Amino acid sequence: MKTVRYTVLSVLALLFVSPLLFMISTSFKSRTESARTPPTWIPEQFTVGAYETVLNAADTPVLRWFLNSMVAATANSAIVVVTSALAAYALARMEFRGQKVVFGLIIATLFVPPVILVIPNYEIVGRLYWLDTLTAVIIPTAANAFGVFFLRQFFISLPKELEESASLDGANIFQTFWRIVLPLSRPALATLALLAFLTNWNDFLWPVYVLFDPEMQTLQAGLSTLQSANSVRYDLLMAGAVVASVPVLLLYVFAQRFVIEGVSRSGIKG
Repeated sequence: MKTVRYTVLSVLALLFVSPLLFMISTSFKSRTESARTPPTWIPEQFTVGAYETVLNAADTPVLRWFLNSMVAATANSAIVVVTSALAAYALARMEFRGQKVVFGLIIATLFVPPVILVIPNYEIVGRLYWLDTLTAVIIPTAANAFGVFFLRQFFISLPKELEESASLDGANIFQTFWRIVLPLSRPALATLALLAFLTNWNDFLWPVYVLFDPEMQTLQAGLSTLQSANSVRYDLLMAGAVVASVPVLLLYVFAQRFVIEGVSRSGIKG
């Protein structure tokens, strides 16, 4: 039975990983070999020419796009964690009139397609003079309904006795939140930070609308320019995709332990 299980899991893993491996392989091929039919899995002659072209071309400042995306995604994930943690703790532990209604309204926003908010958000960003700045891709998604729901479920799973003990020792509600709840919630906070980072990092539509200067583009929006300018240069496209994928893969490798623990503990109580 174990042999069958491991065989199935191995096949599924190979299916999921094979596109990534082919992307990396193609990025090290020559222009001619990358467009060959049928394609080759292993380059006949390894070359880093595609990376040199992508990273050094004057009209495609990939390194600048990379830095813009890193700044935007990091800042956005930090703000999401702060705002979500404060709101989630209030909804999980503080009792006030209309608490369930507020939580229901927050959950209801999860059913609103994000594309509907493009025009209203654009109007708001424009009136705040944030267009063509990284602030435009950081702030609009800083209030995260999923983050509030996710952390609320985690906070509910924590034993109330710990907070009651802190209260008996003279700690106020903010001290309890800062010194007791947050340290115990590191797996959930790390998971939410990772998810928020990935969402902002992979966002394509919104940066295209609010960033105009090529130097201000994020990586995903910038790579679309690379694709339109070099539609048949598969080696360049794959090299750009590898550059965009490496930070995400490294981040997940280092954070996967927290992700697994945070997700497993967030659904214990409703």
